[in-house]
Amino acid sequence: MITEVVLFGLPKGMTREQVLASFRSSAPMWREPPELVRKYYLYDGAQGGGVYLWTSRAAAEHWHGPAFRERIRARFGSEPTFAYYESPVIVDNAAGEIVADPG
Repeated sequence: MITEVVLFGLPKGMTREQVLASFRSSAPMWREPPELVRKYYLYDGAQGGGVYLWTSRAAAEHWHGPAFRERIRARFGSEPTFAYYESPVIVDNAAGEIVADPG
């Protein structure tokens, strides 16, 4: 599994309510990618973003290609940054399980 962290700056004056409304409106599209295991939206007042758990880095890069980058620029006026991490062990307390790469 691959954990991807995406961050982008928020426009000055954009309220928390406006950011959350934007997040809510985009959430249904993230039900589409079969390779996406989970997504968390991030907000701290100055930045927004997401933490994604993907089945592969290739899937993350595919879904966050030029069209995604343009949507972020159009919606928030900033360029997103991306960081990728291998996630060899995942503790899922909601499901009551630990998922580990057998490698």
